[in-house]
Amino acid sequence: MRISVAARRKNALNDLSGYLFISPWLVGFIALTLAPLLASLYFSFTNYDILSPARWTGLENFKKMFFNDPRYWKSVKATLYYAVFAVPLRLGVALAVAMFLNRKRRGIAAYRALFYAPSIVGDSVAVAVMWRQIFGGEGLINACMRLVGLPGKTLWLADPRFAIWTLILLAAWQFGSAMLIFLAGLKQIPSELYESASIDGAGKLRQFASITIPMLTPIIFFNLVMQMINGLIVFTPALIITNGQPLDTTNFYALYMYRRAFENFQMGYASGMAWILMVVIAGLSALIFKTSGRWVFYESEGR
Repeated sequence: MRISVAARRKNALNDLSGYLFISPWLVGFIALTLAPLLASLYFSFTNYDILSPARWTGLENFKKMFFNDPRYWKSVKATLYYAVFAVPLRLGVALAVAMFLNRKRRGIAAYRALFYAPSIVGDSVAVAVMWRQIFGGEGLINACMRLVGLPGKTLWLADPRFAIWTLILLAAWQFGSAMLIFLAGLKQIPSELYESASIDGAGKLRQFASITIPMLTPIIFFNLVMQMINGLIVFTPALIITNGQPLDTTNFYALYMYRRAFENFQMGYASGMAWILMVVIAGLSALIFKTSGRWVFYESEGR
């Protein structure tokens, strides 16, 4: 009996020590993640302007969002348009650059660092300002066009046809993180597979389709989920480069939510938008996970 009590006391002390060690993370999670999450869920059903107490309104925010706010649907359309083109383009560029850098060449490490450099600063204000200058009336793009005899001074950022494509090109240019993950995946593919395929007469294109892509599907799966999420929450480039214009063609969901919350002081409405976005992201992620069994190859499963 004494041994049993002593053992229980020792286990209790071990449990207490464990909780003490994780307490900084636990307190941070509760105070900075869980509590704000639950508060935003409550505010989404209220009329809350930050300056006065929240007033319960039920589903009014969602009714207004879906049926009485044309700008909301414009932001949804702009965000989906951006994600549909920016995500595949970024992944394609990242894979192409990763394959180029997956070679044993002199100075290849310097090239890898150089190609990764744009992603170090990420979606920073400095990058957005630089991009705005590049596509400005007297920017680099128009200067290059004039050098080859094409008409310059095209207002790229003021034209509804081209403004969103400047942001899509910026997303493709910031391919570093996805490229690095692809590069790690390429290095895990056994070289014997390529040697055997070459002996059997398979060319580079056939090797890419039959070896590289199947073996990279777990990496493609991971990058697709992460880039899909990033594409749906894009914010900084739209705010700095185009300010959501022209004609709301770049007024992305996160930017419109920010304006509702901190410019119009409609925090309850913005909280509802945030929860809709979370549900959409969760649904799309679940769909990708659900379909992954049909196209993701795991060597350990023998498929």
